[in-house]
Formats: sequence, C-alpha cells, structure tokens
Amino acid sequence: MGDSVVLDPVDLHILRLLQNDARTTYRDLAAQVGVAASTCLDRVARLRRAGVILGHQLRLDPARLGRGLQALLSVQLRPHRREIVGPFVERVRALPESLAVFHLAGPDDYLVHVAVADTADLQRLVLDEFTSRREVARVETRLIFQRWDCGPVLPPGAKTAALPEKPGEVTEK
Repeated sequence: MGDSVVLDPVDLHILRLLQNDARTTYRDLAAQVGVAASTCLDRVARLRRAGVILGHQLRLDPARLGRGLQALLSVQLRPHRREIVGPFVERVRALPESLAVFHLAGPDDYLVHVAVADTADLQRLVLDEFTSRREVARVETRLIFQRWDCGPVLPPGAKTAALPEKPGEVTEK
C-alpha cells in the first residue's frame, strides 16, 4: 500500500468536485474552491504526482449498450495457486461482460461483476466461461436489482459532503 498524503481543506474540496465531475475546467474548479486557476492547476498536478488522482474514467450505461442485466459471480478456484490465479484473472478481465474483478479472502476467491443481455446470456457466460474451466470449483450467481454509487472517497477524519436538499446543493457534515 502507498503512503498517505496530507491533504488540506482546499485539496479536499478539489477532490470532492472532481469526483463529482472530472470534466470540470480548472477555471470553474478554481472559482468553486475560491483559489486562482493557476493555484488550482498546481494543486491538481501535485495530487496526480502524489498518486492521489489516478486518472479519469468514462462511465457507460451497460443497459444502453444492450447489457441490461448485471450480476455478481462468486468464484472459487481449485487449487488456489499463483500459477492458476494469474491466467484466470487475465481471462476474466478480457471478457467483454466483465465490469470488475475482486480477489477476496474467505470462502470465495473472486467476485466478478458482469453485465449481460439477459438471463440466457448470463447462463451462457457462467457455463462457457466459468464452470467449463478446470480450475473453477464453484460459481454462485447473484442478480443485481439496483446499484447506487457512493463517495466521494476522502481520507479518514475528513468532512464528508452530505446529500443535497436540492439538486446542486452540497452541505458539510
């Protein structure tokens, strides 16, 4: 794990805003935070160099792309050894249905978040890409009815943004 970075209230405000909308311009970000645009640019660059900001991601709606059913697959390998783990993870990550893969401690070795077209597509995925593999001992499937994003991620002890009373409002806890 990396070392923690000390963040001041301005850094935290910048991070909150960028986690909400990473496309915010430096000018708009600076105005919302109350610093000069050059200061804001320098702070964001420092946060990137420190590894706090890892990058920017484009989020897509799987349902709009024909993948309206999401599920979590709990996968247990046999045996759970390094020479099996690496190729298994790379194979699962390469599947177009995979959204995320988590290596776990406990009775299951992996949790795989997938998006598929429908239950027939989910069955095909489980049978063809998981249970047919020699190293897969067991797969348990859980359908996802609804998902809520959480955040922002802030260091322990930092004030969190409360849910707004009205759209666009943010209050401090």
